[in-house]
Amino acid sequence: MSAPKFDDLLSRVIRYLPDSHQNHRNPIGASQRLAVTLRYLATGIGLQALSASYKMGTSTVSGIVEEMCSAIWDALQGEFMAFPSRGQWQDIAEEFWRQWQFPLCVGAIDGKHVRLRAPARSGSDYYNNKGFFSIALMAAADANYRFIYVDVGAYGRESDGGVLGRSAFGSRLAEGNLNLPAPAVLPGTTTPSPYFFLGDEAFPLQVNLIVPIQDRKRIYNYRQARARRVVENAFGILAARFRIFGRLIDCQPEKAVKIVKACVALHNFLASTERARYMPASFVDTTADTGEVQPGEWRQARPSQRAALVREQLADYFLSDAGVFPHQYNVLRLGTDQ
Repeated sequence: MSAPKFDDLLSRVIRYLPDSHQNHRNPIGASQRLAVTLRYLATGIGLQALSASYKMGTSTVSGIVEEMCSAIWDALQGEFMAFPSRGQWQDIAEEFWRQWQFPLCVGAIDGKHVRLRAPARSGSDYYNNKGFFSIALMAAADANYRFIYVDVGAYGRESDGGVLGRSAFGSRLAEGNLNLPAPAVLPGTTTPSPYFFLGDEAFPLQVNLIVPIQDRKRIYNYRQARARRVVENAFGILAARFRIFGRLIDCQPEKAVKIVKACVALHNFLASTERARYMPASFVDTTADTGEVQPGEWRQARPSQRAALVREQLADYFLSDAGVFPHQYNVLRLGTDQ
C-alpha cells in the first residue's frame, strides 16, 4: 500500500471510529491505530510483539485491532463489497467470458478454513476435518479476483456445502432470488442457459450452481477448473498479502470474524484502487499460449510452501553422497541400500 493510499484509507475509516478523547487525556491518534492494525494483519505478528514495538500495552493493542477492523469493514463494505445489481452481474459474466472463456458465469464459489485458537467449552464445533480448529470463510469471487460476497464465522466442522446452504446467500441462490439476469443464449448458438456460479464437488448441483461432472466430460471439467481458479487465486492473494492467515489467530471467534472481514474488505479496496501494486500480473496464475497454467507468485509467497521446499531439499541432500551421515542407515536399521 502506498502512502497516498494509506491516507485515503484513513480518511474513509476515521469517521467510523469512536471519539477517543472522551475516555483518554492523551489518546492514540487514528493514523497510528490504523498503522498498528495494518501491520498486525499484513505480518501476522503476535500481539505481544506488536505491543512491544509500539510501546503500548497488549490489551490496548488488542482493543485497537478489534475497533479498527470493525471500522475498516464499515467504511469499505458499502462501496467495495456491495451486492451486485443485475447489470453488474452481466458485467461479471462478460469478464469471465473475456478472460476465462466460460460463458454466463457470474462467480466462482469456494470455502477456506481460518485457523483459530480452540475456543473455551466449544467441544468439537470448531474442529475441522483437516485436524485443527477454525472458522469457515465462504466466498464468491469475480473474474478479477475480487470477492463478490463473503460469509464468515461458521463452525469449522461444517462442510462447504453445509456452510453455503445455511447462509443467507446460499438460501437466496437456491430460491433463485439473487436478481441474476434472465437466461441468455450461449455465445455463437441459439441454446438458452441461465446465469450461474461455479463450485467444486463439495457443493450440490443446482440450476444456478454448476459443479464438475464425475468420471466423464473431461473437457468440461478442465474448462470449469480453469475458470474456478479465480477464487483459489483470490484466497491465495488474500493469504499472501495478509499473513495473519498464515498463523493461528489467538482470539475468540467473534473477534476473528471482524479480522477476516477487514482483510476481505481491504483486499477488494486495494484490488480495485491500487491493483498494479497490490497484485501485479505476475502475482496471479496465468495461462500460456499452450493452455498450460503458469503458477502466480502468490503460491511461492506462501510460507508453508517455501518451508516444504526447504524440507524436500534437505531430504534429498541427506540421501546424496555429499550429505550422507556414515551411521544414519545403521541407526535406523534400514540397510545401506535405502
